[in-house]
Amino acid sequence: MKHLRCLSYLLRHRWFVFVECLKMGIVWRGLTHDLSKFLPSEWFPYVEFFMGPRGVEAGGEVPPEVSQAFNVAWLKHQHRNPHHWQHWRLREDDGETKLLPMPLEYIQEMLADWRGAARAQGRPSIAPWFAANRDKIELHPASLVMLLSLMTAEERGELSS
Repeated sequence: MKHLRCLSYLLRHRWFVFVECLKMGIVWRGLTHDLSKFLPSEWFPYVEFFMGPRGVEAGGEVPPEVSQAFNVAWLKHQHRNPHHWQHWRLREDDGETKLLPMPLEYIQEMLADWRGAARAQGRPSIAPWFAANRDKIELHPASLVMLLSLMTAEERGELSS
């Protein structure tokens, strides 16, 4: 049952992301969005972390081994999917972090991902989430300008259907 609940959510999320990608003209990004979540190395840790008997959905305290497996899966997901801003952070051997510019199509997909997640969870807007998380999101300055421009364009109704 937990696998079906996870599948249902993932398909709903992918549908909403696809719709958002269509609005921005990045159809292929919408079709291929989050396919790595179906790989066993991501699927099983995600199912246990979110839908397991002591997972997030159950409201319990997630066991440390489940959290650790999820953290590894999440890191793999970020590295496999360049629409995550974390994918574009380069940690140097000396400890310095460099922020690399994101190509426009991945910024668009990231925004579609945020909007798709909000809609899949029944939230009409990403505005409250973005306001609460903006300071945690590390983007190259040029990427941030592009993201904010896209978000502003939608507010003006230029990307909405």
